Amino acid sequence: MTLPADHPKIPPARIGVLLVNLGTPDAPDAGAVKRYLGEFLSDRRVVEISPLLWQPILRGIILRTRPKKSAHAYSQVWREDGSPLAAITKAQARGLEGAFGPGVTVLHAMRYGKPSIGEQITALKAQGCERILVAPLYPQYCAATTATANDVAFAALIAMRWQPALRTLPPYYDDPAYIAALKTSVEEGLAGLDFTPDAVIASFHGMPQRTLGLGDPYHCHCRKTGRLLGEALGRELIVTFQSRFGRAKWLEPATDTTLEALPAKGIRRVAIVAPGFSADCLETLEELAIRGREAFLHSGGTDFAYLPCLNDGAAGMGLLRQIIGRELAGWVDPA
Repeated sequence: MTLPADHPKIPPARIGVLLVNLGTPDAPDAGAVKRYLGEFLSDRRVVEISPLLWQPILRGIILRTRPKKSAHAYSQVWREDGSPLAAITKAQARGLEGAFGPGVTVLHAMRYGKPSIGEQITALKAQGCERILVAPLYPQYCAATTATANDVAFAALIAMRWQPALRTLPPYYDDPAYIAALKTSVEEGLAGLDFTPDAVIASFHGMPQRTLGLGDPYHCHCRKTGRLLGEALGRELIVTFQSRFGRAKWLEPATDTTLEALPAKGIRRVAIVAPGFSADCLETLEELAIRGREAFLHSGGTDFAYLPCLNDGAAGMGLLRQIIGRELAGWVDPA
């Protein structure tokens, strides 16, 4: 069909995939961290307190004191190519280019920070993507992670006259492909150690205890992942929750107090893995691998190992190709 000479240019129809992760500051300095925390901690999905009560605390106390401390933590794990989370998520997107055929474009975005979800959806639409799969890379569903990423994706369509069709990646906490990828990754990590752990800990990001009562399935998803991974490995895992913040009661047991208590129970050699994170970040590389190690050894432990996330390794990329390819069914012809 020949279009009229004055017809607006329309790119050939494509499919888009947008990998989404939490976010990161642009640099490991107090100014960048302050901007990042200001956006992150202003999200009503993250802090479920009335802004009238919360914002004076956030602006008057937290953003005056926390950025400097957090910037120091980021500086300990920052890479030449930037934040580990951003660099790894970008590598995951790059590694998926061409995996679903020539008509599929894969980009990445951060819920907080850059590149933003909105700008990347706009970029995909500009490239001709009439159908987009938004893929929050959170295996376990949580309103403060999965839902807020989807919220922003849906909101991006409001300003569009020609909206693309949108799908979202469901949680995959008990997906056999996910458990198999974790099993492979953990076994490879354990095989490379020069000691045999007395225990293996599966540490998940924490959430306030009240979220469980409000109906958030996150705690149950984490527990099931821990159980299934333990069964796959043939050993029971110690499931804990990290990154407590504020005075509210959080999901327990806490990772830090567990690490401090284990040596007194005769468990002096441990390996720890973070199955809830699809890419290594501040919470894994600094909180677990650095501070967790220090706390465990200071409490009498003798050997400590942090086992990396799936990241953009072979097992992790194989998992992404499988679960994303499944969600593209009907849009993309099977390979």
